[in-house]
Amino acid sequence: MKNLYITFFALIIASCTPSKEQVDLIVLNANVYTVDDAFSTAEAFAVKEGKFVFVGTNEEVEKLYEAKDKVDANGKTIVPGLIDAHCHFYRLGQNQQAVDLVGTTSFNEVLEKVEDFQVKHNNEFIYGRGWDQNDWEVKEFPTKKEIDELYPDTPMAIERIDGHAYLVNQKALDLAGITKETVAVGGEIVKIDGALTGVLVDGPMNLIDAIIPKPSKETMIAALKDAERISIQNGLTTVNDAGLPREVIELIDSLQQVGEIKIRVYAMIANYPENLDYYLNKGILKTDRLNVRSVKVYGDGALGSRGAVMKMPYSDKPNHFGAMVTPVDEIENVAKRIAASDYQMNTHAIGDSANIVVLRAYKNALKGKEDRRWKVEHAQILSTPDFEYFKEGIIPSVQPTHATSDMYWAEDRIGADRMPGAYAFKTLLGKSGIVALGTDFPVEQVSPFLTFYAAVARKDLEGYPDGGFQANEALSREEALKGMTIWAAYSNFEQDEKGSIEVGKMADFVILDKDIMTIPEAETAKIIPEQVYISGAKMN
Repeated sequence: MKNLYITFFALIIASCTPSKEQVDLIVLNANVYTVDDAFSTAEAFAVKEGKFVFVGTNEEVEKLYEAKDKVDANGKTIVPGLIDAHCHFYRLGQNQQAVDLVGTTSFNEVLEKVEDFQVKHNNEFIYGRGWDQNDWEVKEFPTKKEIDELYPDTPMAIERIDGHAYLVNQKALDLAGITKETVAVGGEIVKIDGALTGVLVDGPMNLIDAIIPKPSKETMIAALKDAERISIQNGLTTVNDAGLPREVIELIDSLQQVGEIKIRVYAMIANYPENLDYYLNKGILKTDRLNVRSVKVYGDGALGSRGAVMKMPYSDKPNHFGAMVTPVDEIENVAKRIAASDYQMNTHAIGDSANIVVLRAYKNALKGKEDRRWKVEHAQILSTPDFEYFKEGIIPSVQPTHATSDMYWAEDRIGADRMPGAYAFKTLLGKSGIVALGTDFPVEQVSPFLTFYAAVARKDLEGYPDGGFQANEALSREEALKGMTIWAAYSNFEQDEKGSIEVGKMADFVILDKDIMTIPEAETAKIIPEQVYISGAKMN
């Protein structure tokens, strides 16, 4: 009878104990930077159907939830899924199929890499990318002399690291119909003593693009999958691809729909007439992994190839101002057209002249319109008065590693007087209230931790310069992390669904090997993303 009473009371107690809610994933014993409004921390969270359903303490989560999949973080740091606010995702994948010239220290090394690649692949059209004459002892543009000798009958185009210049051989020039008399529109056909050098800057590159063989669908899929693999390995869960044609956007969508690509993509449509006609009329296209609601426009070129448009001549090239890729009147007209739609305009602007052209066009087009969140991509060099435009809801989308890549020679290009308005991320933040941070990969390396380090330290990986490059423009660690998460999400109109670890948001998060907020500054560049989750599913 005594045992019967014990059993009876045990059943009563059990019936009064609330049952735990079954969820898909529980993460415990973590150092979670939620990046919510208070920048609060937590120990644990629960995930169900791809979203965070609870964020709090270990005790709370274990009391309320049960899951087959439990992760003990062992005290490691967790941050929201990292967003690259400006990159070239598809191009990164394409580069895996081309001659890799990144890091070459001389033109002879470029030639050696091209020869090694061509021996293995014997391509009908040789394409490579990544050279930068600023990294060579001789810091001038190369010429086509050597590649004409090596490949007189095989067309060849090798692209500068910033994507704003080609070196091509005579065979490619002939196929493209480029001669000494060809008029350069939106750029430069570089000549020496009236003879073609093979270097094309910005606009004339389109003539070469027209003769490069189009990739097969299988090749495009392979490129996208390569890009996803590399991006996730580096801790990214969302990428903003800055300029895609419809064909690639639709391929990304189809692969995401069948689960072959999991990474989230904020796709800026390239500023082609056919793209504008199709997408602006169709309206915003949105799934849980793809967001198409913006147009990428090129204002000017790049500083490294002297294509960025300056108000006054380059300090190291008299009477040279750079060149607009898109004419001023066309920028103004496309701004008005986009303003009449629901789409966002995101314009590449490097030089101080290009920036004011874009900012004025934005101001005029957006009169009477609210919360459009148009971005200036790069916002690299501005005159002091022009920073004020960012108070009017314009978002600077900047790339901190550009500052630390360019710092060795930027002053040579533009002179000391213009440097205070260059790479001025803290000033931009003060005017706009947010900065969206990206890499511009494959122009720079993919790692968002290099972005974080460059934003905070303003140094290269060797710790140069002491004290940091224009250190007054450094961001705090909190600001840098926000720029890669919640502020980037806000710039994409996605702050209610991602960018922080909060109940109701997509369960995108990254487990790091070190505490990004407390380790020595130099170590932040070496952080390893040990585990990457998208919608609560482990990706690596």
